[in-house]
Amino acid sequence: MEEIEVPLEQSQEHIHEHGHNGGWMGKVALSTAMIAVIAAITALMAGHHSNEALILEIQSSDNWSHYQAKSIKSSILNLKSDLLKEMGKPTTESDTKKLEEYKQEQEEISKEAKAKAHESEHHLKAHVILAKAVTLFQIAIAISAIAVLSKRKPFWYMSLGFAGIGVFFFIQGWLFI
Repeated sequence: MEEIEVPLEQSQEHIHEHGHNGGWMGKVALSTAMIAVIAAITALMAGHHSNEALILEIQSSDNWSHYQAKSIKSSILNLKSDLLKEMGKPTTESDTKKLEEYKQEQEEISKEAKAKAHESEHHLKAHVILAKAVTLFQIAIAISAIAVLSKRKPFWYMSLGFAGIGVFFFIQGWLFI
């Protein structure tokens, strides 16, 4: 009796091939998950810097409004002083002291407003750098999906390249802080 020949060799090659691709697909999945985690952390940091920039810009604007209020009060006192001089009456000492006080307060308010505006710009620059990293991580994730769907490793390598550039911007944003 003749034995039936089972094509085991072909099946083993098929299993080995799929096992090998499965291992590759597993690496793609793991790297994509890691990229997604880093992207989420980076997005959180970028959002934080954006919020800080906005808050500081509002505080700077409030300081400039306060500065203008002091300037208006100072102008009114100067006008009062000028009117008194025109009428031949002396300027009061309290008005002179108030004018000097307003001038000093304006200098302090101006310094604080400029410092907050500068700090706001710093946070905005950090936000821009981190936003670039988030974008690159998102592109890397999309290219990883293309690699899995097309079953082509070069796309995975390309996604790792985009992720690497994203890490560069992430580190730059982290050091910028």
